[in-house]
Amino acid sequence: MKFMTTWSAKPETLREAVGRFLAGQGMPAAGVTLLGRWHSADLSGGFSLSESDNPSAVYETAAVWADLLDLKTTLVVEDADAGPVLAKVFSK
Repeated sequence: MKFMTTWSAKPETLREAVGRFLAGQGMPAAGVTLLGRWHSADLSGGFSLSESDNPSAVYETAAVWADLLDLKTTLVVEDADAGPVLAKVFSK
């Protein structure tokens, strides 16, 4: 399963969040593969794409940062998987 996580920095914790990231603490929990991460140019936040078959590991990854960032993680489906489902559901 693929998960898209968006985050925004809490203004009062930006410096601490940057410190953690630069110290190498930005990697996901065991069982989660980070596919990519992007940062907004204005430092307000960003998003990452990860993959895991273990929702608890995805939850753990978010929990580590919840004190510093506002996070939203969504299960996402690729076009190749979505197409057949949409054809089935909407072709009725």
